[in-house]
Amino acid sequence: MNALTFLSAASLARRIARGSLSARDALEFHLERHERLHPRLNAIVVTDIPAARKRARAIDRARARGDRLGPLAGVPMTVKESFDIAGLPTTWGLDAHRSNIAQRDALVVERLRAAGAVIWGKSNVPVLLADWQTFNPVYGTTHSPWGEGLTPGGSSGGAASALAAGISALEYGSDIGGSIRGPAHLCGVYGHKTTYAIVPGAGHALPGNWSAPEISVVGPLARSPGDLVLALSATAGPAGQDASAYQLRLPKPVFTTFKGLRIAVLPTHPATRVAHAVSDEIEKLARFIARQGAKVVLPAVLPFDAAEHDRLYLRLRRAATSMRAFDDAGFARALEERAALAPDDFSYAADQLRGNTLTHREWVLLENERSRIRLRWNDFFRDVDFLLCPGAATVAYPQNQQGRRWERMIDVDGVPMPDVLQIFWMGFASLGGLPATQAPIALTAQGLPTSVQIIGPRYADLSTIRLAQLIERAYHAFTPPPGFE
Repeated sequence: MNALTFLSAASLARRIARGSLSARDALEFHLERHERLHPRLNAIVVTDIPAARKRARAIDRARARGDRLGPLAGVPMTVKESFDIAGLPTTWGLDAHRSNIAQRDALVVERLRAAGAVIWGKSNVPVLLADWQTFNPVYGTTHSPWGEGLTPGGSSGGAASALAAGISALEYGSDIGGSIRGPAHLCGVYGHKTTYAIVPGAGHALPGNWSAPEISVVGPLARSPGDLVLALSATAGPAGQDASAYQLRLPKPVFTTFKGLRIAVLPTHPATRVAHAVSDEIEKLARFIARQGAKVVLPAVLPFDAAEHDRLYLRLRRAATSMRAFDDAGFARALEERAALAPDDFSYAADQLRGNTLTHREWVLLENERSRIRLRWNDFFRDVDFLLCPGAATVAYPQNQQGRRWERMIDVDGVPMPDVLQIFWMGFASLGGLPATQAPIALTAQGLPTSVQIIGPRYADLSTIRLAQLIERAYHAFTPPPGFE
């Protein structure tokens, strides 16, 4: 294995700053790996290699002159296809947007470049970023490096696949329903869903969408928690007129060990199914943390009815995304379909339809309930520092592109379950606007990665990542997929 293959972004940046590695060589290494592995994975689907090479040469010249370099100087990285990069297509996997060429960089891209990153490509996504798999008619299917035919997750599936395979050194994705956390779990990498609105999402939208998205956030994926901090530090903070009025200073972690931490753990819940390969490993981690001196509460008691919370999350999530899902004619059809629903039909498809067609009054009432839940989270985090729970129902599972998304089934310990129901675990942090770090914690008996979701109070982003760092150092770290070492 080449020494650069799975080197952290922080280590690459340090070597480039010292002069022991050139930005050009770092880039060429990753480009060669992409070219070799692309037929197998199809993870990075848009590239601008000439511009990346020009950028790498400029960084090498700046270092030779003794210029001060940014914290990501020379790090070859990629971003999710849904971020605008000037001169490149932004399709969100839609045929209709094949010719949508961005005129300027997304704000996240601007900030990463200002920190010195060499952004050489964009990673694949599902259509409208709405799937736990990653395939679309524009770029095709992305595969997991963990086994033939397995899904890397979605919607940041290309990002997680590229990181796990050592194709990209760092990635940036988005998350409204686990689109960072799910792929991180299934591919065995780290992902961070940021506190709502701390990283501006400008330039991460389809044409004609101008309002700030509800619930949705953007955030980094990496092979180490330290790289999450690097990427977050480079991108967080207000922009435009907001930046002239205030600054963001995320609170720094006040702990360096597990000792004394108050950690609530919820490996399972009666409202949904979780495979033992996931829940058992979270319980093992909880016992380990307790032995290190943390006060562990297992099982955690949530401050609300989780099943009702899940229905609220589904409706508000659909309301937040319905504008990009329907034109006027489609919305009219959805209204007719909703009118035909039975009052006692609370299936996923029915609640999804209700969310797509909320009246303004219904939306206001649901938003009021969400505010109540956020206040309950405030109370919850007065008594505990973190909540640990799953980020998915099971480990990596076979691709299935047949039928409607919410009708596709996965196997959870021998019991079929619609794969969309895994989103139950994503709602806690998403609806609450809370930070959540997904961290790998084990390889199962089948050799597949599993992970834990670390949720903290609002603005405790650096603390959830710090806990992931403690787990990385003392318990389990990123493990390369077999054959990719």
